Amino acid sequence: QLQASGGGLVQAGGSLRLSCAASGGSFISYYMGWFRQAPGKEREFIGNIWSGSTTYYASSVRGRFTISRDYAKNTVYLQMNSLKPEDTAVYYCAAAAQFMVSVGAVKYWGQGTQVTVSS
Repeated sequence: QLQASGGGLVQAGGSLRLSCAASGGSFISYYMGWFRQAPGKEREFIGNIWSGSTTYYASSVRGRFTISRDYAKNTVYLQMNSLKPEDTAVYYCAAAAQFMVSVGAVKYWGQGTQVTVSS
């Protein structure tokens, strides 16, 4: 089970950190990642982390968003800086047995957390 938290309302240029706590099993060997879905749009890949701290990001967030992982706490984080109004979406954490850039690769989803960026 994945539990996401940390969403909220922030002004453009601000920062937020989302958390995703995993429970009910070990996710150590899983690729962990984040997606987002804006109203009327498809769910979009943000990035994932694996093999300790190896990461890969979508070009739309590269340089502004950072994914990290605390294995002891079984938790994944998404640090979002320099937020823009177009980052407004419901953010979902995800777990997969393989590298993921599409929803089809995801095995487990967390519930979404709303992020709203005002201009």
